[in-house]
Amino acid sequence: MNIRLDSGIPPTPDAVRSILRRVVDPEIGINIVDLGLIYDIRSDAEGVRIAMTMTSPACPMSDLVIADAQAALAESLPDTPPANIELVWNPPWEPAMMSDKARNTLGW
Repeated sequence: MNIRLDSGIPPTPDAVRSILRRVVDPEIGINIVDLGLIYDIRSDAEGVRIAMTMTSPACPMSDLVIADAQAALAESLPDTPPANIELVWNPPWEPAMMSDKARNTLGW
């Protein structure tokens, strides 16, 4: 999916969230949005800023997931500056943050 923006209009948080749904946590097999890993999305003329977390501070895949998110955003938003993705730990992630779809997929 390529989202082309006219006149330098920044993407909406919903558009960014839609792009991030293509990024799958390699250990769990569910996208990072439905896992509840995306805490905040801000978008303006200076670029996209995302606050995200991992299921655990010890997650060995955090660098890969962030790189995948960066790549998905760069591919879909080629006319915007690179996204700034900040890894945050507060609040700590918990299973209740997952979407119903993710919980059903995992059988929870």
